[in-house]
Amino acid sequence: MPYLTFIPKLYQALKPGFIWRLSADASKPTIYLTFDDGPIPAVTPWVLEQLDAYQAKASFFCIGDNVQKHPEVFQAVLAAGHTVGNHTFHHLKGTQHSLEDYLANVELCAKQVASQAFRPPYGRIQKKQARALSRACYNIIMWDSLAADWDANRSGQQCFESIRKHAGPGSIVVFHDSIKAWPRLKEALPLCLEYYSKLGYRFEALKLQNSSAAE
Repeated sequence: MPYLTFIPKLYQALKPGFIWRLSADASKPTIYLTFDDGPIPAVTPWVLEQLDAYQAKASFFCIGDNVQKHPEVFQAVLAAGHTVGNHTFHHLKGTQHSLEDYLANVELCAKQVASQAFRPPYGRIQKKQARALSRACYNIIMWDSLAADWDANRSGQQCFESIRKHAGPGSIVVFHDSIKAWPRLKEALPLCLEYYSKLGYRFEALKLQNSSAAE
């Protein structure tokens, strides 16, 4: 398994310019659900329905090409009161592209997604790319808990258990509103919403324009 379903605090500390989780208030426990790779007509509207059932707000890191193809789904995300972020136009892995090509792809996405929040696809980004995005006033949003719902070798229950084991107050959790993740997302997301709701958590969207809340 070439990935971790949680990000150790030591590793987070080594990359202080990134936002991994938000400050926690024990009296009002909050969890931040995020969804990457949409919008997708066959998946994203269902996600919106699940969130609405729990009066939950979330953040969607959108691929520009998908926004261009499915503007009505993107508008539905905004109309429901969720926040959005930039996930590049073509879902580029930063370690495989030059600084110039990567930044151009981010800006191409920015024409579709008006947000200063950015999440690198695959969580892979070169230092020079991150520095350039920071200079351009992008907040680089990572996570501390990963559902790994794209992995066909996992079950939806396993995806939920990964979150349950590691996510707590202030955690940023990653799901994917994609066709690839759908077989596991449709089981894991309702379990997550029900579990944390019963624990008294609030589900809030990230304040994506403001990095000052990061730990």
